[in-house]
Amino acid sequence: CVRAKQLLAAKNVPFTEYDCSVDDAALERVRKLTTRKTFPQIFIGGEGIGGFDELYRLDREGKLDRLLAGGDSAS
Repeated sequence: CVRAKQLLAAKNVPFTEYDCSVDDAALERVRKLTTRKTFPQIFIGGEGIGGFDELYRLDREGKLDRLLAGGDSAS
């Protein structure tokens, strides 16, 4: 998702992108980690937070920076 990458880049957060449309192993890992079937699926510190809408909500609520810093969970 372009918007997710833009938000993370604006925060100078390094990330790894896996294209599940061409990487079967990555798709299988995502399927094992989450029951969600939409993409992108964003993981922070090994925790699945969902897609861009959830990422944006965390940022809007002031929780994303703490989560990225290894602080409080997304809940």
